Amino acid sequence: MDNLQKPLLSLVKRGKSLTEQAYSVLRERVITGELAPGADVSEPELAEQLQMSKTPVREALARLCVEGLMEAFPRRGYRVTPVTLKDMNDLFEIRGALEGTAAVLAAQNLTVEELETLERLADATYTVGENVSTTTFVASNETFHSAIAKGSGNARLHALVMRHLEECARLFYMGTRFRDINPETTNDHHRIVAFLRQRDGEKARLAMMEHNENTRKGLLAAMVASPKPGISL
Repeated sequence: MDNLQKPLLSLVKRGKSLTEQAYSVLRERVITGELAPGADVSEPELAEQLQMSKTPVREALARLCVEGLMEAFPRRGYRVTPVTLKDMNDLFEIRGALEGTAAVLAAQNLTVEELETLERLADATYTVGENVSTTTFVASNETFHSAIAKGSGNARLHALVMRHLEECARLFYMGTRFRDINPETTNDHHRIVAFLRQRDGEKARLAMMEHNENTRKGLLAAMVASPKPGISL
């Protein structure tokens, strides 16, 4: 059984519709880079790979188009949306503002137990080029940022942060492949937690914004050093 069939069978067991199955698998492949930015795809090929009819695949692709992860071209098929420098800069600019605000509020609201959880999440690492540890690392990173946003006590702010974290997931996976981001991420996360423990909202805000900027600059430097198809500077 190949790796693509395993998640499909798992989804079937949970009673997912065929469209949901196709959407979940295809979205994961785009986010992780298995379907690379700028790659052309077609309904018949994907339907064959997923062992489905074209209808649920078409519906899944339409949903990915709405999310901005795919682009549709009449009579030509689909393309994984390329990554552009402007999109990346815009996304990190918004993230910095949102997560900086969340850090200010979380510094006053997080419990000792929640701070301990953040400390453990900050220790997450991965082995460059190893898929399982990379997936765990990316998930831990998202949980870390989500926990701080949730700790703000503002549900709307948390929802906005989560939306932008999801948009950043593809970029973060790219970053793990371009370079070893273990030291940078671990150091930045522990620094953020230290200021949250001190209940210093302003320092936590600045540390969070600096962390976002470090990530953006690291991605940019890697993209310039190793240009890839589907990535536009």
